[in-house]
Amino acid sequence: MDEQVRRQKFFYRIGEVSRILGVKPHVIRYWEQEFELNPKRKEGAHRRYTLEEIKRLELIKSLLYEQGYTIAGAKKKIKSLSTNPIDYKTLLKEILEELCEIKHILKKS
Repeated sequence: MDEQVRRQKFFYRIGEVSRILGVKPHVIRYWEQEFELNPKRKEGAHRRYTLEEIKRLELIKSLLYEQGYTIAGAKKKIKSLSTNPIDYKTLLKEILEELCEIKHILKKS
């Protein structure tokens, strides 16, 4: 599934996520338990994943399968990534630059 198609949907079923990640659905369900993921559920049982949740699952897959982390090590790594301070000043500067570019483009048209 290419990136453009993925952006058009809000929610993905576990089978779709399985194909995107290249792992079996039972692996995704196991990661849900281990990494405290809580996909939305439709009609009580059907899991629905957002793009943000898929990106988190991609990170988990990368840590476990490509970088060789254990489950415990991956949990620590994810925790350290989420506790890193955000440089808000730099972030705001980048947003301002992008808004100025958009304003310039709009003035041209």
